[in-house]
Amino acid sequence: MRLKNKVAIVTGGSRDIGRAVSIGLAAQGAKVVINYHGSVENAEETLKLIQEAGGTAIIVKADVTKSPETLDLVEQTKQAFGEEINILVNVAGGMVARKTTAELDEEFWDKVMDLNLKSVFLMSKATIPAMPAGSSIINLSSLAGRDGGGPGASAYATAKGGVMTYTRALAKELGASGIRVNAVLPGMIATTFHDTFSKPEVRVNVAKATLIKREGESKEVADLIIYLASDDSSYITGTNIDINGGLFFS
Repeated sequence: MRLKNKVAIVTGGSRDIGRAVSIGLAAQGAKVVINYHGSVENAEETLKLIQEAGGTAIIVKADVTKSPETLDLVEQTKQAFGEEINILVNVAGGMVARKTTAELDEEFWDKVMDLNLKSVFLMSKATIPAMPAGSSIINLSSLAGRDGGGPGASAYATAKGGVMTYTRALAKELGASGIRVNAVLPGMIATTFHDTFSKPEVRVNVAKATLIKREGESKEVADLIIYLASDDSSYITGTNIDINGGLFFS
């Protein structure tokens, strides 16, 4: 129970990596706020899994690309679990669609930036005032942020690269306050993201190209995030940690 009585917010916490993170944090004793925007059914299923295992959690709907809703999410967290928030995990994000530069328009570009980068800024800004020394922020970037992504992923890759840079900048800003900031960069993880945006033959080829010869699992990413949320990683901040089976070396 490395996180006993800690309070955690997980944006996009209802499915895939977010669900695994929410469940893992609760299993380590944290009180978890599962943020969702789209599917209340997914959020309720994640909540049920946590409660059946004896954990503590609530679900809160919020669009984390909008400042008033991030502030409300933080306020609902305080009302449920007290004034201090110890862990923020920014999972919410997505590619939306694959589009070449010729196909991109300003509206689509802004949507992808808001979803993947602005959301991290807004949630961090809303949460930091409630975070005591010893707290931890973990952002979800991507291998795409390092290598530019696959075809039609330029907006997504650029946003995720921005998450990496913002992670470093925020770590410098908050270090003196005792708040650590890190990011994790998954490669090919078996999630609905790749079910939607990656062709089956591409997934097979990418899995073969990893040193471990398979896709990753959401729980493996969650385990890394939980480590970064805990005091076990108390001397780690400002890092962007790859988790891709050896597909790419930073």
